[in-house]
Amino acid sequence: MEVEKVKRYLESSATIDGDKLPLRFFERLIMHGLRVELIETNRVVFSFKNEGNYLHSGAVATFVDLVSSAAIYTAGGTFVGTSVEINISFMDAAHADEDIEIEAKALHVGKAVAVLSAEFRKKSNGKIIAQGRHTMYLPLPSKM
Repeated sequence: MEVEKVKRYLESSATIDGDKLPLRFFERLIMHGLRVELIETNRVVFSFKNEGNYLHSGAVATFVDLVSSAAIYTAGGTFVGTSVEINISFMDAAHADEDIEIEAKALHVGKAVAVLSAEFRKKSNGKIIAQGRHTMYLPLPSKM
C-alpha cells in the first residue's frame, strides 16, 4: 500500500478547465474538503466540516460509496469494482459548521467481492450520525 499516493488521490480537489468537466469530476467535487486523518490496513479515517444547513442523505450515500471504496486499497486490493449493494442507517442529524468524522473499513476483500463499512460521527462528542454498509463486486484480472 502506497499511503502517500492514496492520500494525495483522496484529498485532490475539483477543478474545471474551460467548458469540459474533468475526469471523475463528481468524485472530486464530493471529496473536496475531505481530510485524511489516518490510513492503516483495512481502515481510513476522514474528517470534514459540514458547510450546509444539514448533511443530505444523498451526500451520505455518495460518501459511503467513495470513502469505503478507498478502504479496498488499504486491504491490498488493486481494483475498485462495481457496487452491488449500499445500505445506510441514519441515527442523527449533522448541523451547519459541525465537524464530522468518517471511519471507513474493509471488512472483507476477497477475489470477487468486498464488504465495506463507513460510520459517520460528530467529532465533538462521538455520537453516530449514520452507518453505511457497502458490498462491491471486484473485477477479476484478465489472464490474456
